Amino acid sequence: MKTILVPFDFSKEANNAFEFAKDLAIKAKAKLKMIHIVELPTSQSFNTMGEVNLADNEMNQVFMIELVEKRKQQMETIKNQYKNAEFEFSSRIVFGNPYAGISAEVTDIKADLIVMGSKGSSGMEEFLIGSNTEKVVRHSKCPVITVKHPVKADDIRKIVFASDFEDENEEIIGELKIIQNILAAEVTLVKINTPSLFENSKDSKARIGKFVEKQGLSNINVEIYNSSSEEEGIIEYAEEINADMIAMATHGRTGFMHLISGSIAEDVVNHAKRPVWTMRKK
Repeated sequence: MKTILVPFDFSKEANNAFEFAKDLAIKAKAKLKMIHIVELPTSQSFNTMGEVNLADNEMNQVFMIELVEKRKQQMETIKNQYKNAEFEFSSRIVFGNPYAGISAEVTDIKADLIVMGSKGSSGMEEFLIGSNTEKVVRHSKCPVITVKHPVKADDIRKIVFASDFEDENEEIIGELKIIQNILAAEVTLVKINTPSLFENSKDSKARIGKFVEKQGLSNINVEIYNSSSEEEGIIEYAEEINADMIAMATHGRTGFMHLISGSIAEDVVNHAKRPVWTMRKK
């Protein structure tokens, strides 16, 4: 792991992610890049008669100028704070859409990992809007760790990797091994049994055993866990064994198919209290 990207919006969740990313950068001897994205207004303001509200636009322009200047000063302060850090640190401000900005930055700096904050969401807000974090989790070309609460990298000792262990590709497992080695963590492979996708434990363990042998995994445990749904089972099991991180693949579906099937990984990112490591299946 050479480069870690941290999208930063000055929220407490983003700060929690930044603190965790700093720990990782030190452990991995990696570069740490912070990006702050200023989302510019994209539409004119109209009054009830359909006329352009110039006063509002002027006020918006003044507000944006003041905001950008404030953010530049804040980013410069952070940059100066870490100029002699144990890791190589850089930062930049980008203007535009947050998801597009993050995606472009991943490509530009060849990021190996994204660490970003997540507020989570629920109900209609989750269904209708989604979040930039969800979009990054769904589409990112590199692994993503989402963080909600303060956590130290040294405290990550138990990772739960949830899967059906049928079609995980070698790239995903290779990246999982990297984060496992950096954190010196134990990984528990868990298959969630649900009423609609039930499989007897003997068959599940036999398949997981072949998976472990094929992928050359070490320092692992194997568990079968029964629950009413995969998402609930993953979160419940992680809480039951007091895991420090959840890891899983995401399918990266978009559009209508995404609305129909959703993504278990995105649901877990939204609802889990602990950090979640995800990587998109290619």
